This record gives sequence, structure tokens and C-alpha cells, in this order.
Amino acid sequence: MLRALAVDRTGTGLWAASSVLYLTFVTHLSAQQIGVLLGTAGVAGIAGSPLAGRLAGRFPVRPLLIGCHLLRLVTLTLVLLCTRFEALLVVVAVTYLGDRAAKTLEMLFATRAAGERRAAYQALSRSAANAGYGLGAGLAAIGLAAGTTDAYRALILGNALSFLIAAALVWRTGEPGGVAKAARSEVCRPSAKGPWRDRGYLRFVLLDIPMNLDDSVLGVGLPLWLVTRTSAPHALVPAFLVINTALVVLLQLAVSRRAEGPGKAVRAVAVYGGLLFACCALLAASTGCGPWAAAVVLLGAAVLVTMAELMRSVSSWELAVLLAPPDERAAYLGVAGMSQSIQKSAGPPLLTGVVMATGPAGWLALGVAVAGLAVWQRRCCEQRLGAMEAPEAVAAAG
Repeated sequence: MLRALAVDRTGTGLWAASSVLYLTFVTHLSAQQIGVLLGTAGVAGIAGSPLAGRLAGRFPVRPLLIGCHLLRLVTLTLVLLCTRFEALLVVVAVTYLGDRAAKTLEMLFATRAAGERRAAYQALSRSAANAGYGLGAGLAAIGLAAGTTDAYRALILGNALSFLIAAALVWRTGEPGGVAKAARSEVCRPSAKGPWRDRGYLRFVLLDIPMNLDDSVLGVGLPLWLVTRTSAPHALVPAFLVINTALVVLLQLAVSRRAEGPGKAVRAVAVYGGLLFACCALLAASTGCGPWAAAVVLLGAAVLVTMAELMRSVSSWELAVLLAPPDERAAYLGVAGMSQSIQKSAGPPLLTGVVMATGPAGWLALGVAVAGLAVWQRRCCEQRLGAMEAPEAVAAAG
């Protein structure tokens, strides 16, 4: 499964690096059309997580994941054949829906297969995913250097073929147990009533949306802030991704040990808020520095946002599992996966239209808000976990 995930993310790296240029120079879409297309696709992707969770509650995960890979193989092939904006809008939207569904199914597979070692497995999967993404981006750089129509088409075709290889690798992987069983070390869960009627779990999911803003800060905020508001060299922009990829590959497993189990996972939420606040403070301070001082400050911000990502990537998943009833875990995790999709759609406009528009004060306000919400989420999680432990204490006393 880890090999399949690495291959999948290699294709994702190809798409991320080449999709905008392909849509611009091969299909001849305008910048406004590309924005509408990718924005609509991002909204469609939000539905992928709960849909996958609902299906995984009724059917085995492995064939569903293979189906998602094959679905994206078909849609990416259609991208090569479509030239009209309307057709591309539908095809790319279905691709994003399948992408988010696949990520949720991968999380469910790991939850069922890894058991109590969820955090360690998540760390290994994150390392494999980032290594694959970096490889894909590197391969894309070779094709983009050629700059020809055939080179752009080859990159999209390479992404499509990655799904075929990933599907074959998943096919060779054994299916974990159909329903995750409560481990002895896990606390008792309240009676299941469905994620959409569980206000406590929905509160966790809503608060988890801003806990995913590190993704937009790294991919959108840092590069645009450097280019538009600081005197740092523009050539520094690729270093942000290099730092992020290297630190995730090297440190994810070590950081995951800080989020295993209820207590550590809850504390990691507050640590995330502090790290993101410190990152935002550095971004706010970078405007008053000279070129090299600004470069150092921004590199420091890249390190901090990566450390925040490392804490969030494990704690968010661990809490999503721990707070869900075992017999409805698939449906609950499908809803939890929406937080990442919503952030990917709302995060970039929030940063560019609100935070960066108000200058350094906007970054400071964002940091304070996320840190405050992190404290709130920690408190809510502690209360829910405490309520889950109460029946176990009563049973032990009896």
C-alpha cells in the first residue's frame, strides 16, 4: 500500500507542476477559465470524502480504492482528448472527486490495517507520499523545460499511468478487516448516531478546517508574500518546497510519536496553534527587513509551517479516529476528510483576499485566530474523550 501511495503521489506531483501550463498552452483556456475550472473542481472534491466514507461502511475498501484509481485513469485520459471548457470542467471535477475519495479510502485502509500503530503508519505514508510528490515534481521539471505541446501531454499521460500502476499495487495488497474493532487501550465510545447528527464530532470537523491552513500558507501565502511584499530574492521560492519535502521525509516518523494516543494527540493540537502563530509572526516581520534578512526570516517561516504540518497531519487523523464510534468509523472519517477539502477551496482566497490584503497585521490576526481555535479544539476534544472514558470507569467500578 505504501508503494501504491508513493506512485499515486508521483502522478500528483506531475499534475501539480504541469496542469496550469497544460490548460494554458495546450487547451488554450484563459486565466479566468482556469480559475473557475480549478475552483469548481475543488468544490467537487469536498463531496469525495463523505461519499467514500459512506461506501466504505458497506463495501470492502480495497476494490473501492482500485475503482478510484481507475476512475482517475479514465478522466485524465479524457483530459487529453477534451478541448472545450465545458467538457474539461466536468472531467477535472470528477478527477478531484476521485482524488479526495481515494485519500479517504487510504486513510480508512491504514486505520483498519495498522490498529494502534496508526500514527506510525501515518508517518510512513506521509514520508512515502512526499517522496513521491517530490519525484513527480522533478520529472515534471524535465518536461516543462522542453516546453512543447507533446511534453505537456506526456506529463498528463504520466499522471494517468500512475493511477494504473497504483491500482495494480493495491490489487496485490491484502484487505484489512472489514470493521475496525475497538482495541483494548481505546476508550469506550458513545452509542453511534451517525456523523451528521453528532454535534460534538461535527464541531471537531469544523474546527479542523483552520487547523489545515498550513497547506495554503506554504503553497500560496509564502511565495506570494515573498514576491509582493518583501525584498527577498525570488529564486528563494523553490526552497520552500525543498525544505518542506526534506523535513517531512526526515522527521515525520519522529514527530508521530508525539501524537500517539489520546493525550499526546490532544496536546499536539495546541502545539500546532503555537507553531502557526510563530510562522505568521515571522511573515509579518519580514516586510521590514533587507533582502538577505528577509530571506532568512522567510526560510524560518517555512520551517515553522512545516513543523506545524507535521504535528497536524498525525494529530488530526488520530483524533478523527479516536473520537469516532468504531462501528461507524468509515462514515465518520469520511466526514472528517471534508476539512482538508474545504480548506483547499477556501484557504487560498482567504489568504490572498483578506490576510495579505491587510498587510502584516493580517498575518498577526490569522496567527492569533488559529492559535485561539487550536485551544478551543483541544478543550472540546478533551471533553469528548472524557465523556467516552466515563462509561469505562463505571464498568470497571461495577
